[in-house]
This record gives sequence, structure tokens and C-alpha cells, in this order.
Amino acid sequence: MAMVVLGMAAAGVLLPFSAGASVRAEGVHRTTGAVLASDLMEKIVKTPFDQIVPNFGSYSEAQGEVKDAQEQVFTDPSYAKFNRSATCVYVYVPQETTVPSPKFILATVEVSYNGKPVAVINRLISK
Repeated sequence: MAMVVLGMAAAGVLLPFSAGASVRAEGVHRTTGAVLASDLMEKIVKTPFDQIVPNFGSYSEAQGEVKDAQEQVFTDPSYAKFNRSATCVYVYVPQETTVPSPKFILATVEVSYNGKPVAVINRLISK
């Protein structure tokens, strides 16, 4: 009888620790996702304005195929379940309807971990 009571007490004490571990892991995934999103956004911003939409209009890196600044796939296993995507679209200001070329691009970068979004960055880029 004492073993049963001790087992139930141990389960009650250990349960919060396992929940805390999953919350911590999610925090690590969100932090890594934010860094990956920021890195891709910086790459987009550094691209010449007229090349942003052609290069990143509909950009994606498959799960486990996330690339670093030198276009090399991360080989560290901690990046294996991440994927990134970006969309870039021209934004037309109502006052500039007669101007033939847009002066703004809305860039959106989304990072997912194991199919679940963990970070999104939106940025308006001007010419």
C-alpha cells in the first residue's frame, strides 16, 4: 500500500517538470525561428529593390533544407525540423496610381518547426 501511495505522490511531483520541459523546448524553437526569420529578412532587404520580387516573390526552403548566408544547408540536427518561406509583393500607394513603377514592397517571412508556425516577420521595403 505504501508503494502505491509513494508512486502516486512521485507522479504528482514529476508531472510539472515534464510540462516545463515541453514549454522550454517550444521557447527554444520560437527563439531559433525568430533568428532564422530575421536572417532571411536581412537577405531580402540587402537584395537590390528591382530583384526582390523576382527572387523572393514566392520563396521557400523545405523542412531540413534551411540555408545559411553562404547558401549552404545547415547540417546541425537542431535545424532539421525547420523550414522557411517568404512572399514579397509590390505595394501601390493610392496617391501614386499614375506612377508606372511601385516604390514599396511588402516582405513576409514565416518560419515553421515541424509544420507549426513559430515566427513571422513583415516588413515594408522602400525603393
